[in-house]
Amino acid sequence: MSTLRRMFEALTVRNFRLFAAGQLLSVTCTWMMFIAQDWLVLSLSGDSATALGLVTALQFTPMLLLTLYGGRLADRHDKRRLLVAANLAAGVLALLLAVLTFTGGLRLWHIWVFAAALGTVNAMEAPARMAFVSEMVGAALLPNASALSAAYFNAARVVGPALAGLLISRFDAGPVIALNAVSYLASVCALLLMDPAELVRPAERPGRTGVLDGLRYLRGRSDLMLPLALVGVIGMFGFNFQLTLPLMAKTVFHADSASFGLLASALAAGSLLAAFATTGRRSRPSAVLVIGAAVAFGALETLSGLAPTFAAALVLLAATGFATIYFAQAANHRVQLGTDPRYRGRVMALYTLTLQGSTPLGALLTGWLSEHWGARAGLSAGGVVSLAAGLLALWAHRRRRPPAGDPAGAASGAKVGL
Repeated sequence: MSTLRRMFEALTVRNFRLFAAGQLLSVTCTWMMFIAQDWLVLSLSGDSATALGLVTALQFTPMLLLTLYGGRLADRHDKRRLLVAANLAAGVLALLLAVLTFTGGLRLWHIWVFAAALGTVNAMEAPARMAFVSEMVGAALLPNASALSAAYFNAARVVGPALAGLLISRFDAGPVIALNAVSYLASVCALLLMDPAELVRPAERPGRTGVLDGLRYLRGRSDLMLPLALVGVIGMFGFNFQLTLPLMAKTVFHADSASFGLLASALAAGSLLAAFATTGRRSRPSAVLVIGAAVAFGALETLSGLAPTFAAALVLLAATGFATIYFAQAANHRVQLGTDPRYRGRVMALYTLTLQGSTPLGALLTGWLSEHWGARAGLSAGGVVSLAAGLLALWAHRRRRPPAGDPAGAASGAKVGL
């Protein structure tokens, strides 16, 4: 098999092709909307880092409270139908925000309510979406499909912010948010066009699936808990770019909306390269690989906060973006490929919770730190904490005596076709 065909192998599955196409358009417009949202917050609040941090916290707090329940729903119900409902709900929310923007009645508290409502929808959608990938392509193609999902997600992060910056400077934020509202129909249509008979589903769906059952499953699974712990710490302190990049653009480099979009696109460009770099993975990554990626991410994010010029920031953010996705993909693959399919929805809900649900606390802390010490301190502090977490994980991994043959991991791996 040629390298190019191997890189895009999951796209030979029709259902996944439809899914990826719909997601690419929808996620691109969602990133455009996030840029417009953040720009509106800064405009309405007088460039307040605290206000921006509060919006970020409100957007991710539902992830902290509801994601595990969302994972339970994903294990009990049809994931495709859950995703259709979630995309329709997100589209309605974006449409309401666009109407408020067009009519001139938008207030800061409206954005706060919108952020919390969208976060609630995302808490239901994310576990179902992540677990649904394996149903579309099966266990053998799961790493490739996951990497391609990261690729289109980060392609959207490259195009979306840059395009949003240009559109905001030319047409204001309203049309950008309205475009995002319409784009959710692309995901809905793609899901409805799929052939349910081609989905790879468990032989039987559990009748009763409790959140605590998923947590009990993880008990004693140090091979899963180590990457989840790293994801939690780095998600809380390191993945606050939605807060730190607007502040770096406006308060450090005194950039306009178009230049702000370039910073976000530089981060996404590096992420896109990392996503393509992981498309060839076909087996479960080692713990050392996950830890090494975390250490690299922490070091690069720290340097990004110290960038002396706008051009240097672009280069360092691109490198940070690469490390971001390389770490996230390694952790994701280690968790997914070590999990029994019957528990995958709940385990991936916990993964989503640790990755995104911890962000509200980190956003408030980073917002406070940036308010008092500047945007550079907010960005670099996240890198320092991430670097320390990676080094601590490496020390703990080397001290732990692995069980002979790691039977728990081996058994789970066998169940997903490894």
